[in-house]
Amino acid sequence: QVQLVESGGGLVQAGGTLSLSCIASGSTFIFDFMGWYRQAPGKERELVAGIRRFGGTTNYAEPVQGRFTISRDNAKKTVYLQMNSLKPEDTGVYYCNAGYGGGWRGNYWGQGTQVTVSS
Repeated sequence: QVQLVESGGGLVQAGGTLSLSCIASGSTFIFDFMGWYRQAPGKERELVAGIRRFGGTTNYAEPVQGRFTISRDNAKKTVYLQMNSLKPEDTGVYYCNAGYGGGWRGNYWGQGTQVTVSS
């Protein structure tokens, strides 16, 4: 059974930094896609950043470009999200996502970790 376990959320002031980690377990193969989605209150879940297995191709949502960095360690089955210059609008529940095949959304989800940025 595949499990994605996030860690690293919390409360930070605007302009601060946070780092998220997500460890995958129970998967036979390395995921083609790993990424982070977030859901703010009253809004739909949206892609924040994703990274492909081969070539390390990344995809960032426009609001976080230049501030967030996604990376992965395939040997550790872990994906990271470094978040700098955080803004109140970055507040939400951040979900780890992973899957096989193409695209930027996988079938597997973590339980989510809360990120709150105060102004």
